[in-house]
Amino acid sequence: MDRKEKAKKVLTTLKKLFPEAKTELAFSTPLELLVATILSAQCTDKKVNAITPALFARFKTPKDYADATTEEIEGYISSINFYKNKARSIKMCCKKIVEDFGGNIPRSIEEMTELPGVGRKTASIVLAEAFGIPALAVDTHVKRVAQRLGLASSDKPDDIEEELKALVPKKDWRSVTNLFILHGRRVCKAKRPLCEECKIKEYCEYYKTKGG
Repeated sequence: MDRKEKAKKVLTTLKKLFPEAKTELAFSTPLELLVATILSAQCTDKKVNAITPALFARFKTPKDYADATTEEIEGYISSINFYKNKARSIKMCCKKIVEDFGGNIPRSIEEMTELPGVGRKTASIVLAEAFGIPALAVDTHVKRVAQRLGLASSDKPDDIEEELKALVPKKDWRSVTNLFILHGRRVCKAKRPLCEECKIKEYCEYYKTKGG
């Protein structure tokens, strides 16, 4: 079975298992998703969702963040990892949105990644989830699942993104992100993967090498 056929079968199975697959970050606007995604770096979505209601009630627009002091933003997010760096990134990101993009979130990967604190992963999540623009985000779960399945040979997220994009239709890029993240969190865990419970183990190189 070639990698394209494997990817197709894996996606078909995972779509049946996780029909609800979407980002688990709570948001109602593109700006809210952008901020939540910046906050989610090395932090669980659950922890982010616990602090964003108060944050989003105070800050409605990029200008609100840009005009605020870093210390005020810190006050809303101090319970999560690296909150000082994240507060600075959010303020500078929103300042650039106001100054260079007329207060509107840009809608291309190239422009999104010009924003301070925004890499390809964050940009891809916002484009796909907030705007419905095809994009594929590679986080630690997507990387792990893709490598274990043998769908990616690189160790670099940007290269893995290109490998996966070459294997699946553009309409499925968002699905790859969300399905692999859910599967990685619930089944294909980093330290103790639940291989015997896995519904796609027949396609998995990792499972084969460990004697499955």
